[in-house]
Amino acid sequence: MIRYTPLWQTMAAKKVTTYTLRFKHGMSHATVQRLQKDLPVTTVTLDKLCQILQCRIEDVVEYVPD
Repeated sequence: MIRYTPLWQTMAAKKVTTYTLRFKHGMSHATVQRLQKDLPVTTVTLDKLCQILQCRIEDVVEYVPD
């Protein structure tokens, strides 16, 4: 299972909020909700998050075996 726990830690460290993602960077509310619920998102979204946060993919997602 893919989880976005590292994303929230990275965002907190860089002082980026979900509000910032939606209004400054144009990410949809639905996408932010999908991230919050650990639901699948596109690789385009993951790429955009890495660009926004200037981080590596490991700072956004983690794989946890079921």
